[in-house]
Amino acid sequence: MGGRGLPLLLLLISALFAQIRASDPLFHETFDESFEGSWVVSGKEEYTGVWKHAKSDGHEDYGLLVSEPAKKYAIVKELDNPVTLKDGTVVLQFEVRLQNGLECGGAYLKYIRVQDTGLDTKEFDNGTPYTIMFGPDKCGSTNKVHFILKHKNPKTGEYVEHHLKSPPSVPYDKLSHVYTAILKPDNELRILIDGEEKSKANFLSSDDFEPALIPSKTIPDPDDKKPEDWDERAKIPDPDATKPDDWDEDAPMEIVDEEATKPEGWLDDEPDEIDDPEAAKPEDWDDEEDGEWEAPKIDNPKCEEAPGCGEWKKPMKQNPAYKGKWHAPMIDNPSYKGIWKPQEIPNPEYFELDKPDFDPIAAIGVEIWTMQDGILFDNIVIADDEKVANSILEKTWKPKFDVEKEKQKAEQAAAGSSDGLSEFQKKVFDVLYKIADIPFLEPYKTKIIDVIEKGEKQPNITISIVASIVVVLVSILFRTLFGGKKAVAPVKPAAEVKKPSAPEADAAGSSGVTEEKEDEKDDMAAPRRRSRRET
Repeated sequence: MGGRGLPLLLLLISALFAQIRASDPLFHETFDESFEGSWVVSGKEEYTGVWKHAKSDGHEDYGLLVSEPAKKYAIVKELDNPVTLKDGTVVLQFEVRLQNGLECGGAYLKYIRVQDTGLDTKEFDNGTPYTIMFGPDKCGSTNKVHFILKHKNPKTGEYVEHHLKSPPSVPYDKLSHVYTAILKPDNELRILIDGEEKSKANFLSSDDFEPALIPSKTIPDPDDKKPEDWDERAKIPDPDATKPDDWDEDAPMEIVDEEATKPEGWLDDEPDEIDDPEAAKPEDWDDEEDGEWEAPKIDNPKCEEAPGCGEWKKPMKQNPAYKGKWHAPMIDNPSYKGIWKPQEIPNPEYFELDKPDFDPIAAIGVEIWTMQDGILFDNIVIADDEKVANSILEKTWKPKFDVEKEKQKAEQAAAGSSDGLSEFQKKVFDVLYKIADIPFLEPYKTKIIDVIEKGEKQPNITISIVASIVVVLVSILFRTLFGGKKAVAPVKPAAEVKKPSAPEADAAGSSGVTEEKEDEKDDMAAPRRRSRRET
């Protein structure tokens, strides 16, 4: 009886150990203890930023802190055993808290691949080869949670960076957030923020990664040349057309209206402007230094009641005989062959793939440049089970986030403001950031991002921000569909007003902005006398 019970006991113990093993992550850095001794700060001279083991603001929980602004940082930790990404599910997860916000900088991790010669941690820098780069990055028009895969082309042996095409945007606030990337064995990639799915992709889909992991089967022949007689002009001037005999190219666009008569009541002897009768010569005016003083000019009040003042001249009108420069009409080009393209040839770098050939992860590094300090990294996790990673999220991040959220609400209530963004507003801004990434809006992307960021800082004008961007989009669509410029309405002639001349552009096209700013500085530095004609 005892002999038969022993195998059963061993089976139960084995199952228990398997269950315990399944509940553990492959790697979990809590930063409860100092990072010194386990993480290695790069010895490269450009990385002058100081890392600190510090508490998250308002918590007793420690993390890895970016302590100084406008610095480069680099730190790395080798794993006890490399983590393979080829078999089963792999979860990459970490916390980041942007305690002072993030105007310009990165807060991402690099998952370093195995090196043939081993990893020299003191030499860790931007050039250290990685398998995956994942995490927030924001500066100017860039606002995304990167996911970049470096994949080896089996034909060439070269590593190529493949960027997720539709990454989520970075949360705007100063709260703790968890970033999760789930790599599935069926080639699926899911990006989560705070446990909520924000992006989904397939590693082998050309719609999801740029460039695609699998190269195109054919490429344009680099040696193919366009024939010299290849005509790409769809339309050409009619060679048989001739200018009509009555076509006068020299006729002016406008001529004097000989039928016009001077309006009744026109004041020929009255000037448009007169000296201001109420103006007085300043007491400190020095004729020798400042010149003879002249009263400033004002509009002649008599001219306001009359149809006009000064010498009357017959107005100009459109010349009915004007035709402009003659051009031959356009006709279909009988020699037109279409737009030339080189012939396609087999791509020597093409290969087929059932699933990505991920390189194992040998180390985890943070290599960033940032204008903000206060970036705190915590709970860096690698797991082979989504439930394990989510369990860590619930135990470590969720309690902190709830406290931070309540504190934020209390501060806003005490200040009597609504500076925070509602869930609806967050979704609106996420959509706007995606709109800004639309390719045909690239020339306007920076301006759109500027407007969005103003909206994030002033949530009470969200509707105005949306309206502004809608107006921009409608304007762009109108221009794209109809082109050209709107006709300018004729403007009623007005009395000429003398204005200071704008600074002329130099030969290189300078607008003179720099000079104007220097002049403003000079004006602010020392007061000056008014010139004779200034009012």
